[in-house]
Amino acid sequence: MHESGENYLETILILKMRKEKVRCVDIARKLGYSKASVSYGIGILKEEGCVTVKSGGSIELTEKGYEIAEKIYERHQTLTRFFEIYAQVPRSIAEKDACKVEHILSEDTYQGIKKASRQIFSSSDC
Repeated sequence: MHESGENYLETILILKMRKEKVRCVDIARKLGYSKASVSYGIGILKEEGCVTVKSGGSIELTEKGYEIAEKIYERHQTLTRFFEIYAQVPRSIAEKDACKVEHILSEDTYQGIKKASRQIFSSSDC
């Protein structure tokens, strides 16, 4: 899946945590994209079986879409915290960098970061 599709799915997941209904306009506002671009992207995700669009325009993640979104969101959270602690950068910078990196890391590298993070985070909680 392309980075933009992953971004849409992650954004839908995040928005669903905060509100009952997610529409294209909500995604467009959150990402700073045009509504037309988001509509096009959602159409592709619908064809790929990642989302459904209900009457009234409400967007729902399918099981497949939810799994992808959850994976990307976990990467985002882990990388943000990793950058904050290891690189000692402000959260706003860590968030932006995590958003860029989460899509390009190999699974092996991500698992290594995740493992290192668990070790550091658990020892720093003492």
